[in-house]
Amino acid sequence: MAKERDTDDLDDAFLDDIEAILDEDEEIGEEEIEADETAALKAEVAELKDRLLRALADAENIRKRAERDRRDAEVYGATRFARDLLPVHDSFERALESATDAARAAAPGLLEGIELTQRALLAAFEKAKILPIAPEPGDRFDPNLHQAMFEAPVPGTKAGEIIQVLGQGFTIGDRLLRPAQVGVSSGGPAVRPS
Repeated sequence: MAKERDTDDLDDAFLDDIEAILDEDEEIGEEEIEADETAALKAEVAELKDRLLRALADAENIRKRAERDRRDAEVYGATRFARDLLPVHDSFERALESATDAARAAAPGLLEGIELTQRALLAAFEKAKILPIAPEPGDRFDPNLHQAMFEAPVPGTKAGEIIQVLGQGFTIGDRLLRPAQVGVSSGGPAVRPS
């Protein structure tokens, strides 16, 4: 019977050891599962942070774009209307340039009215940031601001020099509304060999 008791004690001890090993394996398995879940949650948090940062960056870009569009609309909103008024300005210029001394003497009030109206138009242009481009003969031709209407050889000038201004140009803000129309020198006349 003593042997049976020893065997029972051994069996109990063996079973206790097996249970302890199984409990330990179960705890290790649970820790591994928890570690896997923690890693998965950390990856999900990192992905959500990345998505949040991208969404915030997109929102900031949209805000900046809307602000830029608002400023552009404020400055450039009158572009079409301004283009429609440029021929009116040109007509005032031509009327004043073509007025002879006799016409000035005969109708001084009319010419003064034209001058005042033109000044009022230019003041309204300036208020809307519509500014004239006023090249002078001798200035260098700039294709960003000028439109060459003709090219001619002129003695004493360099190629690409403005020789005549045919029409005033205008900018609105920092954009070209209408280029100044100019004549450009192709340089002095060609020398013919004798």
